[in-house]
Amino acid sequence: MHRKLFSFILILLFLLPAAQSEADLIPLEITDSTGRTVMFDKSPERVVALSASIAEAWLLAGGTLCGVTDDAFERGLEIAPETPVIGTIKAPSAEVLVSLAPDLILLTDDTVSHVELVKLLDDMRIPYLAISLDTFEDYRLAMEAFTQLTASPERYDLYVNNIQKEIAFLLERIPPDAASPSALFLRAFSSGVKVKAHDHIVCDILEEIGANNIAAGNPYLEEMSLEAIAKEDPEYIFVVAMGDEEKAIAYLDNMIQTNPIWQALSAVRNERLIVLSQELYHYKPNHRWAESYSTLLEILYPDVYIKEEQK
Repeated sequence: MHRKLFSFILILLFLLPAAQSEADLIPLEITDSTGRTVMFDKSPERVVALSASIAEAWLLAGGTLCGVTDDAFERGLEIAPETPVIGTIKAPSAEVLVSLAPDLILLTDDTVSHVELVKLLDDMRIPYLAISLDTFEDYRLAMEAFTQLTASPERYDLYVNNIQKEIAFLLERIPPDAASPSALFLRAFSSGVKVKAHDHIVCDILEEIGANNIAAGNPYLEEMSLEAIAKEDPEYIFVVAMGDEEKAIAYLDNMIQTNPIWQALSAVRNERLIVLSQELYHYKPNHRWAESYSTLLEILYPDVYIKEEQK
């Protein structure tokens, strides 16, 4: 009897810390991407996300949604088909939003329409968090907050820690003596092409993996000076289509085919003008961050990063 009682007490002691840690989750203070803190005295049950990327991150954290913007369905997220749509990411309907009686709004502070909603939310005392997903660290912080709110630490381990380990492993394999490949990053629209030098997923990864982004610190390149591009003559040109991908790429193709300066660039002649996936580089990659890194690494360092099916 004594041995059984002792064993039972050991089991209780083993289980007690887990029970306490779960109970300690609430009340919970969360700091958003702007440094603003919000106190939660219960886990939110009626959550609205004002972008597909934020909606996806919340779902990965184990949350549910009572309202989304239309891009959530366009992206094919696993959301109940009857989930109300509150408008577009750039024009969410305040009226529909309030009618859903949310207890948490997930928005971003770099979208004008979201910022304009803040006063209304403050006046109505509807809790909201500003979320940034521009870098992996942004994503990590968002998922840390989300998994605390959903009491799902195992999802943080699955969708953050594991991915962070994958990225670290990828970066460790970059040869220390490897020459820095030169690259130019373009965003293509249906009516134009723009150089992007910084503040973008592609630019951030290029810098981290040791590539020379020729537009960084070069105002002439940022202004899309073809002469400056030709002078630098990058080894690689990366393109992400904005909006209608088919129309954007058609515009880019026509621009190249009708301009001999573009055709003379090494990247074009050597077929190193590469259109990158919108899923990985236009939208926020979230749980696919490691894939965003590996794709660029395989292109820039092909002798080191070989896809498994090619080994």
